[in-house]
Amino acid sequence: MTDRPLTILFMPESAYGPTNQCVGLGDILLKRGHKVVFAAEASWKGKLEPLGFVEALVDLAEPAAPAEGAEAEEEDAGKFWTDFIAETAPEFRKPTIDQLESFVAPTYQALIDGAMYCEPQLRAIIAEHQPDVIVEDNVVTFPALMTSGAPFVRIVSCNPLEVRGSDDLPPLFAGYPIADREGWDEYGKRFEETHREMWESFNAWVQEQGAPALPDLEFLHTSEALNLYVFPEEADYTDVRPLDETWARIDSSVRETDEEYVVPAQVADRPEDSALIYLSLGSLGGADLELMQRLVDVLGTTRHRFIVSKGPRADELTLPDTMVGAQMVPQTKVIPQVDLVITHGGNNTTTETLHFGKPMIVLPLFWDQYDNAQRVHELGFGIRLDTYGFADAELVEAVDTLLADTELRARLDAMGARIRARDGLRKGADLIEKVGLAHVRGAESPALADALESSTLES
Repeated sequence: MTDRPLTILFMPESAYGPTNQCVGLGDILLKRGHKVVFAAEASWKGKLEPLGFVEALVDLAEPAAPAEGAEAEEEDAGKFWTDFIAETAPEFRKPTIDQLESFVAPTYQALIDGAMYCEPQLRAIIAEHQPDVIVEDNVVTFPALMTSGAPFVRIVSCNPLEVRGSDDLPPLFAGYPIADREGWDEYGKRFEETHREMWESFNAWVQEQGAPALPDLEFLHTSEALNLYVFPEEADYTDVRPLDETWARIDSSVRETDEEYVVPAQVADRPEDSALIYLSLGSLGGADLELMQRLVDVLGTTRHRFIVSKGPRADELTLPDTMVGAQMVPQTKVIPQVDLVITHGGNNTTTETLHFGKPMIVLPLFWDQYDNAQRVHELGFGIRLDTYGFADAELVEAVDTLLADTELRARLDAMGARIRARDGLRKGADLIEKVGLAHVRGAESPALADALESSTLES
């Protein structure tokens, strides 16, 4: 602890993945007596305060005015990105190199627009709360977070390919295998063509706000104090991408705020040859109702039972008697109870599944999900399928193959035990706390490096 409680400000990207990642860390720090402030996007209003956090929310765009005579409705948390993903879902059927122009660049532009819009709000929040340490889990920089005088901590809760530094890494968001360089150069050239002008404009604005220049064709600074990334050692790229002493890996970061989950009798009572399987395309991927319904219909022909995270269009999804579900389920309490996970490959779900030692089938949709899917597949932790091109029999065969592979299940079970023993959630909280302590005590950079030496990159 410190002489006084720290004030720690988190700014997560608005989707559930990064926000839940920060909630997990923030909960640990809150229980240690610190004040934890969330500068989350405005649709999270009323969702964070009951967990004990201070809500200091920001708008990423001009709020829509309610229709005349209509009462304002409470928004779903993360609605900003749920709507965006739903509108651009047709682009996910394209090869990843084609998505650079039609999805990745527009997503970066939307993030940049949000950063520019909320910059004055962030400066006001920082002035009000005077944080001792600021933690950002996002994919673009917010200059206000870097120029406050408090140390800035970066969290990468996407796939660690976002952390570059080696020509031996596959290109970001491509989903290309690490052992085959075919297409790498073409993809890199296309990334530059579709992102250079946008990056130059954003970089100029960032410097106008008093922040340092961005690394070339990157949209977020590396922290001089501490950078955390979430990915298990067993799946990491450390053999081809060394990192300096400011970087620390959190093998997993499984929040402890989810409520307990009792498996309903409807699927708990099942034939001996039937497995229990978790299906989720995440809070954003579930907006593709056509894909979700196809998965449900195909899986409903098997002898197995399912728990389904139905997503934002839950009321429109029809489940057979062999399935139960809700718009959202407490995922970290569900995964330990199932035999297999079918997922979109979001980093939270991927790392949580490995944390609990379960095999997975990955059907990537966008962003880092392709990279996670490929990594899981090439390491033999599961099977990657073509999200929109798989045959019905192919999905059923993948389920049966993974359930029958007792050697894999034993290997993953042992790996999960190692990951859990490393307790990434507390490691991350420890390091954030140390950065805040060093700042409060007036430590300069060398002293801060000494303070972190015992924790960073040990595991």
